[in-house]
Amino acid sequence: MRRNPTLCLPILAAWLVATASHAQVDEIVVSAKRIDQAATDVAGTVARIDADALARTGHTHINEAMQRVAGAWISRGNGQEHLTAVRSPVLTGAGGCGGFFMAQDGIAVRASGFCNVNELFESTSELAGGIEVVKGPAGAFYGSNALHGVVNVLSKAIDAPGAIGLELGPHGYGRVRLGAQSDGWRVDASGTTDDGYKRSSGLGQHKLSARWNRDLFGADVTTTFTLTNLNQETAGFVAGVDAYENQRLKRVNPNPEAFRDSRSMRLYSRIAMSPDAGGQFILTPYIRHTEMDFLQHFLPGQALEENGHTSVGFQSAWHGESVGLRVSLGIDAERTDGFLKETQAGPTASPSAFLRTTIPQGKHYDYEVEAGMLAVFAHAEYDLGPSTTLVAGLRGEHVDYDYDNRMRVGRTQDNGIPCGFGGCRFNRPADREDKFDNLSPSIGIIRRLSDTSNVYVNLARGFRAPQTTELYRLQNAQSVSRIDSESMLSLEVGYRQFTVAGRLDLAAYTMRKDNVIFRDSNRINVDGGETSHKGIEVSLNRELAPSLEVSLAATYQRHEYDAGVLVSGQDVSGNDIDTAPRFMGSMQLVWRPTSRISTELEWIRLARYYTDASNANDYPGHTLINLRAEFAAGDWRLFARIMNAADRDYAERADFGFGSERYFVGEPRSLYVGLQRRL
Repeated sequence: MRRNPTLCLPILAAWLVATASHAQVDEIVVSAKRIDQAATDVAGTVARIDADALARTGHTHINEAMQRVAGAWISRGNGQEHLTAVRSPVLTGAGGCGGFFMAQDGIAVRASGFCNVNELFESTSELAGGIEVVKGPAGAFYGSNALHGVVNVLSKAIDAPGAIGLELGPHGYGRVRLGAQSDGWRVDASGTTDDGYKRSSGLGQHKLSARWNRDLFGADVTTTFTLTNLNQETAGFVAGVDAYENQRLKRVNPNPEAFRDSRSMRLYSRIAMSPDAGGQFILTPYIRHTEMDFLQHFLPGQALEENGHTSVGFQSAWHGESVGLRVSLGIDAERTDGFLKETQAGPTASPSAFLRTTIPQGKHYDYEVEAGMLAVFAHAEYDLGPSTTLVAGLRGEHVDYDYDNRMRVGRTQDNGIPCGFGGCRFNRPADREDKFDNLSPSIGIIRRLSDTSNVYVNLARGFRAPQTTELYRLQNAQSVSRIDSESMLSLEVGYRQFTVAGRLDLAAYTMRKDNVIFRDSNRINVDGGETSHKGIEVSLNRELAPSLEVSLAATYQRHEYDAGVLVSGQDVSGNDIDTAPRFMGSMQLVWRPTSRISTELEWIRLARYYTDASNANDYPGHTLINLRAEFAAGDWRLFARIMNAADRDYAERADFGFGSERYFVGEPRSLYVGLQRRL
């Protein structure tokens, strides 16, 4: 009988922690409730990548850091591009990003309704002090988009040590990082240049984070300002069966004309007040601005998209407690002005007369949207006894869009001339308003088994309002998109143990998503689909010896179409959703032979997955080995890492489209070296 070694990982994890000392240890502190709390007090799974792990990883792409989170996969595209999976398949399309709440210090990276699948490159993860991942519907504290989970990039603490460093790597890669701090302020910055593994695929990326803290009129005020800039020449898929193994194709760029330019700014202040009456009130006003221009090289016609938005808003929460009861109440509000333009510079280059005729030169879309969000929430934790806590929350959220079309209504060319074959692909609806109201309840129980372990169960409902592109960027005969919010019901049970020697988290979940929004075979945005999501996760950190430590993150999962989804006219109910490997895992073994030397061996496994909804094509998966080492002497730190040490041929992402297998090719063995001086 063939055995699957991945099924032994939860047993291995349980054994490793069971053999450890059961003395109590300091618990991991998380901010899932907008205030610091022990991870054991959360009725759900919150993973945290701490500052030490981020420094050791030295990620050049957020995919490399997120390998350490069970159930998460940031699927790497070319350059800094990516798609996301958290307790989900890799979600794509106009609303694919709407399944996740991407945040910096709890503030959404992009406004509600204006997400982008690549938006994590607008965070300052390279300068971060930690990354938190809240898995599954995120309860009362996060709203629309907190469906499958939350990825929250945490800025460095103001009093964290400063440093200056230089790092070099293959194909012209170079990065400079600076961190400086003094009394109540700090500044972190990075500048990256990369010529790209593939031809004509270089990038320049710049990030800045400035923070300062003051006591003003009895309130503790921390203000953060961030800037990001990305200028990227983008390489597209290479096509053909197993093209990622073909040495002639691996460095080919079929789209040397493609590019992406992205800029973002955020300014926010966390104002914490503790009135004499007790409790704590936290107010966080913010402003954000984003702009992005990119060539849609992956579509016929290769139109240029320009989008952006400016938002002002605030988050507020009051936290109070009495004997056996802890309560949080709050109001969040936001106002956004956004725009989108799509323009095709020349005629569609295609042998198909249908595509040449229906995808015309000129403007396709030009619209603006004024959007508003208002939410109220309540969260309570009540001690039913000395060892049992009931946790419940409720969030009500209203989202409204006021859409203004700045072109001719309908599916004509921009000059009003109709296209042949029944009309142009692009359809511009008339001005309209849309409103969405949603509730997100949750209830759970935490049972403490000892000072170092507990079990929990949590039932939660999450939602996401439709994205503006799903409502107003219509195609073919669809002149009005009458779609409603997606919703998902999640049931999770878990066990946690903290000891002097390590930590173990085991979780099992089942989720059902209703009213799934997707684009059908007629290129029409519809809802009403259903999908199911089930999985078992294990996360482990264990000290094997004073100089040896092991970490493990693994998940076995199944993501399926349930009903109501037609792809190319085919009912795919019961099929695996594409780009959803059933097993994902990583393991890190850290060895510190002396106080100055640290090494890490990392193993990453991504199992086979289907690349189309019909489950007719697949990618076999891959296993990667990475090596990292550093040497510290006084204020100096010399570090190196070898990525893909076994020099495996693999694909960062595989896809089946336009009748062919397509791949983003993984890089061969690569060496990065750097030098850092502590300030």
